[in-house]
Amino acid sequence: MTRPNEVEARAEALVSRMTLPEKAAQMMQVPYSTVTREEALAWARLGAGSFLHVLGDDARELQAAALSTRLSIPLLFGIDAIHGHGLNENATIFPSQLAAACSFDRALVQAMGRATAREVATDGLHWTFSPVLCLGRDTRWGRIDETFGEDPYLAGEMGAAVIRGYQGDSLGADDSILACAKHYIGYGEAVGARDACDTEMTYRKLREVFLPPFEKAVRAGCATAMTAYGSIDSTPFTACEKVLRGILKEELGFDGILVTDWDNVQALVTRQFAAANIGEASRMAAEAGNDMVMTSLGFYEAAIALVEKGLLDERVIDDAVRRILRIKLRMGLFEKPEKKGVPGCFACEEHLSICEALARESVVLLKNNGALPLNDIKSVAVIGPNADDIRAQYGDWTYFSHPLPDPAREPKRPYATVLEGVRELADESGMRVSYAHGCGILDGSEAELEEAVLAAQNCDAVVLVLGDTLDQHGEGKDRADLALSSAQLTLFRRLRALKKPLAVVLVASKPLCAAEVAQGADALLCAFNGGMFGGRAVAEAVFGRLNPSGKLPISFPRHSGQLPVYYNYLPGWHGGKYMDLPETPLFAFGEGLSYTRYEYSNLTFDTKTFLAAVDVKNAGGMDGTETVQVYFRDLVSSILTPVKQLIAFERVFLKAGDTKRVAFSLCKDDFSLVTPDERRVTEPGDFVLMVGASSKDEDLLNVTFTL
Repeated sequence: MTRPNEVEARAEALVSRMTLPEKAAQMMQVPYSTVTREEALAWARLGAGSFLHVLGDDARELQAAALSTRLSIPLLFGIDAIHGHGLNENATIFPSQLAAACSFDRALVQAMGRATAREVATDGLHWTFSPVLCLGRDTRWGRIDETFGEDPYLAGEMGAAVIRGYQGDSLGADDSILACAKHYIGYGEAVGARDACDTEMTYRKLREVFLPPFEKAVRAGCATAMTAYGSIDSTPFTACEKVLRGILKEELGFDGILVTDWDNVQALVTRQFAAANIGEASRMAAEAGNDMVMTSLGFYEAAIALVEKGLLDERVIDDAVRRILRIKLRMGLFEKPEKKGVPGCFACEEHLSICEALARESVVLLKNNGALPLNDIKSVAVIGPNADDIRAQYGDWTYFSHPLPDPAREPKRPYATVLEGVRELADESGMRVSYAHGCGILDGSEAELEEAVLAAQNCDAVVLVLGDTLDQHGEGKDRADLALSSAQLTLFRRLRALKKPLAVVLVASKPLCAAEVAQGADALLCAFNGGMFGGRAVAEAVFGRLNPSGKLPISFPRHSGQLPVYYNYLPGWHGGKYMDLPETPLFAFGEGLSYTRYEYSNLTFDTKTFLAAVDVKNAGGMDGTETVQVYFRDLVSSILTPVKQLIAFERVFLKAGDTKRVAFSLCKDDFSLVTPDERRVTEPGDFVLMVGASSKDEDLLNVTFTL
């Protein structure tokens, strides 16, 4: 492993030897999917710093070309390994970030990152463009599935955990890869949830709401970050020196590589009209603090011309190149240009075990009138468009969707859909399983509906699997109407009319508007995009092999017009509700039931030690895991502050009948706010500490205290 002082010295020596064209080339990240092989090799021989979306022998050919240059600076290869190394069909496909966040399990999310890193490194690659630390506060946004949900504290905890997994103990290890905190910053807060639009926020709000996850990423040692599309107060993030160089690099001390998102520099000219030409855009991006330029290949010649004409200080280029070289040296790429990983680790037993465990913890039970678990029945009907659709279960960023959608691509085993999971467990007990598609996500027919009703009529209970599909989410697929599409609601009504026990499962990329379903179903499970074993985990929950422990990292709206509906809103709304809707979301952040029952009591908080503690009892008849959540409210403050804000959580396993005292070591800064002049302070006054099972008032004990 190269020592820090040695890294600095070697990086400085290299920069001093490089020509201006070599330095400009080092700032380029070339997309292998949009250039020819000959063009890619030409870029490697120019000294390009990085390529993305190139695998196997193609990557080795490019690396050989790079190492044959005058200074033999190795290439960095990046890939979108978003929930596993999913663009490789042989890899372990984990639950999506949103599904994983339902676990509230730091250790398991870190293990997911570690397994992903091993598989990416075994492919010879160095870098994943993950985690997404944007907040999913308006669920119409197409990329909600890539987030850890709506809350900054949870997103920061999950993000830091997966970063530690990706990067391991040393970037130089054969099975460690670079993490990338993205999209810096506020990308998910775009107006109307319209991807890449202007972001309506102040710098104060940026610091209070959206910066904390990135602060945790920097503290976790995240080696790279990616700039966001969009803008703040109409200044494109790509060109915002205060956000990039000022806050991230200087204030937070981020010393890694800051890479632009796809074609962001060129977009200053062609989409945002903030620059007249690529030269002006390149100067703006470089001076703002971008170190590596993804896809905008015109930057190379523009940067050289700018320096030669005296329009850009070469020291700006030097700083960027120095950062890139430092990371390459810390990774040991000059000695070992290709990551070796762990041969044989793709979808190995250990990785599949982690995947299965995370799928189990990502299942959220939202309603149950006693219909679940299914017991003492002889037959069950599994019905619905997502009951046997592995593409819907996987969601975005797998070999089905990238680099280009391929509907005809055959899925690679192992995996288990909900139908397959139910059949497997039912076979063990001799239970009969009937199946009907019912309708499509985007289309439906009367014949399909009738087939589903007939299948259900001949069974003792029904498991109905609804949701969305790849055509309805992802980058550039923002959605105005989150109601269940096609004939899904009609299908539900037909099955409900049979008056048989009806459990509904939502396999979806995001919270959908399903108020009628939630009200009419006997039980409701949320599984989001559960990865390889999401279907098996649902089946285990249905039959009681699994006691659900997941909690929602995001709120469910009752109607698209209720959005945004995140729990930590600011007070002051006249009436506090729409005149035609209840004031609450359909399901709130932190919500999630169990087959057992937990009781909270004896909440205490010591203002001298900042130690909070509460007794949690498993008062039911089944062992289970409860996620204890801690919130606070500043009762009177100099600015508007949220009605409640998550500041801690802990998963606690309790055997039936057991009680544990759960303690939280807090600090004064946990009760802070950001002032209009962008200072974080804890103001004196009265506060309420709330501890319980979810963000809902009725689920929380509270104690008032004074600081």
